Amino acid sequence: MTAARKPPRASQAEQSVLLLLFFLISSAVLLVSHNSDLLNQMGHLGTILKNPIVEAVMVSLFLANILFAYLWRAHPVVKLIVALGSLLFVLPLAGRADTSLLDLSIQVMIFAALALGLNIVVGLAGLLDLGYIAFFAVGAYTWSIFASPRFSEILKYFGENPGATNAGTLALGLALTVITAASMVYINRQTQRTAATAATTWSFRLASFGLVAGLILTARAALVLMSGQAGALAGGINPAFFWLFLALAIFTAAVVGVLIGLPVLKLKGDYLAIITLGLGEVIRVLALNLDLYSAGSQGITPVGSASVPWFNALAGRLGFEESQYNLLFLYFLVLLVILGIMQVNVRLDKSRIGRAWIAIRDDEVAAQAMGVPLLQTKLIAFATGASFAGVMGMIFAAKQTFISPESFVLNESIMVLAMVILGGMGSIPGVVLGAAVVALLRFRVLPGLGEASANVDWIPQQVNPSQLQKLIFGAILVAMMLLRPEGLLPSRRRQLELHHDENQEDDSGHGNAGALGKGNQGDVYSPGLAPVKENDRSGGAK
Repeated sequence: MTAARKPPRASQAEQSVLLLLFFLISSAVLLVSHNSDLLNQMGHLGTILKNPIVEAVMVSLFLANILFAYLWRAHPVVKLIVALGSLLFVLPLAGRADTSLLDLSIQVMIFAALALGLNIVVGLAGLLDLGYIAFFAVGAYTWSIFASPRFSEILKYFGENPGATNAGTLALGLALTVITAASMVYINRQTQRTAATAATTWSFRLASFGLVAGLILTARAALVLMSGQAGALAGGINPAFFWLFLALAIFTAAVVGVLIGLPVLKLKGDYLAIITLGLGEVIRVLALNLDLYSAGSQGITPVGSASVPWFNALAGRLGFEESQYNLLFLYFLVLLVILGIMQVNVRLDKSRIGRAWIAIRDDEVAAQAMGVPLLQTKLIAFATGASFAGVMGMIFAAKQTFISPESFVLNESIMVLAMVILGGMGSIPGVVLGAAVVALLRFRVLPGLGEASANVDWIPQQVNPSQLQKLIFGAILVAMMLLRPEGLLPSRRRQLELHHDENQEDDSGHGNAGALGKGNQGDVYSPGLAPVKENDRSGGAK
């Protein structure tokens, strides 16, 4: 019996031509299917292309261009043309005729960034975090409070209730903040040189308390002193502060990640998952109940965005309407941010800290024995993942122009975790693919199926696909765990870990390990290969 020959693989030139053809055809179909004027002139064919299911398929096929450019052995120049052409030209051009496509693209990239952040925490460091969406909320509220009429309401409140706060309070708060922060840095340096004592531990805790008190005094005094500007800030702060708040959102989310991580990272496994779930809910409940700052369940609206006059002028020359300027700007901004996040992920994965995360994930005790500081390494993972979520939370708020606690429920954390599992834990391209698949199913394919089946008499509304998203995603995850636990696009390391037993070569037939069999009383020279001669080294030779 002869083994079946594998079909010959297409050459690089053939794959380059195929990739280019696929890009051209799918781009043309996408542009046509999102041009309503052209569809109206196409009669029956236009009606078919308007069908939500057909449209969802067209969008999915177009986005597959980028996946094929990554997977196929095409020429690098062709890959670059397809990737840049898809992201920089075709999608914005199609989005000019149908802004929902731009909105969908931004959503996909926001979720991809969230999944990349959670991938560091779960996929690399092995810390199961079920409250990850809380950091997304922190970034969103950091910008929304200041870039909306809510800031004016806060200033009015503090102007009417100043208490004993004055300029002296501001000076006291600033002094306390500086002194306690310097003390914490000094104590931290001392403990790095010598072993920590009870005195240094309590001193650090006391300085931490002083730092929090100093920050609260400073913030309150600043708000009271600024209360006279409430009328001038009725619409929020100047949009030029958008860039400063991008950095602040990263910093704030990272600090919250450290504060949440400090008390819980001594736990692991199910205990860590449960406590992070609870802390994530705490952030949402705080947003629900701190009416003065978050407007409670009513949410904050309208949330401003950046003002970039030169970009607006360029968009106007390219034929975009004024109402589309902000969405187009956020599309390119989130594209730049996610490229930066992917680059950071790649560098971290190959760095010393990345190897430390993987060591902790594989065996925490062994990692500690090898000199990896557990708490510090875990906190870096938490803070890094949180910072990605923070910056995307801010962009999400600027895009939606409205946020409320309902945008940050537990289901969102579960959905991001599903993206990581579906794509492949620890795999950067896999996680991006998982985010794209889940986002497309959630925002385009399932609603399209629901819309198409809504007018079919024999399909009851109870089985409408758009109403059964949780069931469908649950079934997909179960199927993945049974059939392909390493994910759709796994990393090589993860693939080897999960298929370790299958990759082991069975050498028992070459040695005398048959002595272990029933009825064989011979000596076993080696568990694998037996020495051929008496002077051979143990294990024999193949």
